[in-house]
Amino acid sequence: MTKTAIITGSTSGIGLGIAKAFAKADMNVVINGLGSPEDNEAVRAEVDALGKGETLFHGANMMEPDQIEELVTSTEAKFGAVDIIVNNAGIQFVEKVEDFPVSKWDAIIAINMSSTFHTTRAAFAGMKERGFGRIINVASAHGLVASPYKSAYVTAKHGVLGFTKTIALEGAEFGVTANSICPGYVETPLVTGQIADTAKARGISEEEVISNVILKAQPTKQFVQTEQVASLALYLASDAAAQITGAALPIDGGWTAQ
Repeated sequence: MTKTAIITGSTSGIGLGIAKAFAKADMNVVINGLGSPEDNEAVRAEVDALGKGETLFHGANMMEPDQIEELVTSTEAKFGAVDIIVNNAGIQFVEKVEDFPVSKWDAIIAINMSSTFHTTRAAFAGMKERGFGRIINVASAHGLVASPYKSAYVTAKHGVLGFTKTIALEGAEFGVTANSICPGYVETPLVTGQIADTAKARGISEEEVISNVILKAQPTKQFVQTEQVASLALYLASDAAAQITGAALPIDGGWTAQ
């Protein structure tokens, strides 16, 4: 039977990589993001062409609980069930705590952490009733360790790991697993753009930014690739991963081993 997956924040970066992997596995995929209608349709069509399942787009704002619930209920109405949720949507803002804008704190907590609760809450009863469900939360190495000036992001990602453990326990007897993936620095368009900006701001080369700033914490000195994160998500969604639940799985080039 064809599985159906919702992937939040999936019109670019890690989320898009996961959407493509799931589509290639012939799942129905619901992608989500806040881009222009033209860009969203282009991404939807690209993902839809990769497999035998159907790909839809839903523009739910991850700061709005009512829209998140509608994302889940409309998916259930279309496909009959939501089997897999990948909570990937996230934003970042960097500032020392005394100058951290309250609005940025609220947005990061809402999108990076609270939306994970809202999607799961809306789908969880159905998963338990059917005896199958996969909650896959894209957290971060910053869910395991901290960095300065990222108070909201680190708080949110630590919260996601705690929520994941709780849901794993609640779903354990019903065939519903919950796990967190904790990537280090992933080579995405967002990160690539930050390299040039950082080089200009610090007056150093882009190569120095990569080796001495961004990848300083990753012993492999290599970016994590979106395809690598997607492969882990695809495994966690499979029957083979039925006994993995409540885990926080680093994919960070050894960052959190230090």
